[in-house]
Amino acid sequence: MQNFSSPPTPTERIVKIIRDKTLAIMKKGVIFLVTVALIALASSLASASDPSPLQDTCVAIAEPKNAVFVNGKFCKNPNLTKADDFFYSGLDKPGNISNPVGSAVTPVNVAQIPGLNTLGISAVRIDYAPYGQNPPHTHPRATEILTVLEGTLLVGFVTSNPDNRLFTKVLNKGDVFVFPIGLIHFQFNIGHTNAVAIAGLSSQNPGVITIANAVFGSDPAIDPDVLSRAFQLDKNVVKNLQSRFWYDNN
Repeated sequence: MQNFSSPPTPTERIVKIIRDKTLAIMKKGVIFLVTVALIALASSLASASDPSPLQDTCVAIAEPKNAVFVNGKFCKNPNLTKADDFFYSGLDKPGNISNPVGSAVTPVNVAQIPGLNTLGISAVRIDYAPYGQNPPHTHPRATEILTVLEGTLLVGFVTSNPDNRLFTKVLNKGDVFVFPIGLIHFQFNIGHTNAVAIAGLSSQNPGVITIANAVFGSDPAIDPDVLSRAFQLDKNVVKNLQSRFWYDNN
């Protein structure tokens, strides 16, 4: 005996339509959530990329027993940590500014305060003789924020190629100026008296590359042909510059 089912009622048809649409929406929602999860995972992996270098070089080595350094410093046992690990005394003392550039930089980084390790911050005091300068230089690992405590400074930085825009400002006592990470910058005491500034840097070991020292005072010396072409100078001029003593005020 054949069994014939009755056609669905209008209510049943509506219920079926709602159910089918709900299932379709749920499937789309699952796909969307999976997509978001994958994007989030990819983003987390991207943000967990290699840490920024804390020294100029860190060459990989196959034998751990021959390893001598890590990216930063080894950590002290927390149970042995003491207050002096986070302390430095002497930033009130002026540096020796009797030198060819007329300035002195007193650093307070991880070498002076071991507790700065992994914290991503350091400081310097900079003393300037009248018309002394902190010559054009860069910090490869840090942005710098400088505050003038005494005197008047002409400061500035130059942006990267191809624009090479110069941003410059005259700072007086209490003024603050920022030098973005990696950009060439300088400070010049345009006053008739000594000047003093304090700067904070966004690395425990910001590094410093003084342009003239690096280019003309490298060891061994850069081939004069390279520099004469790069700076459009006579080779004898380059050799003369390379023969000079390039003072490091850091």
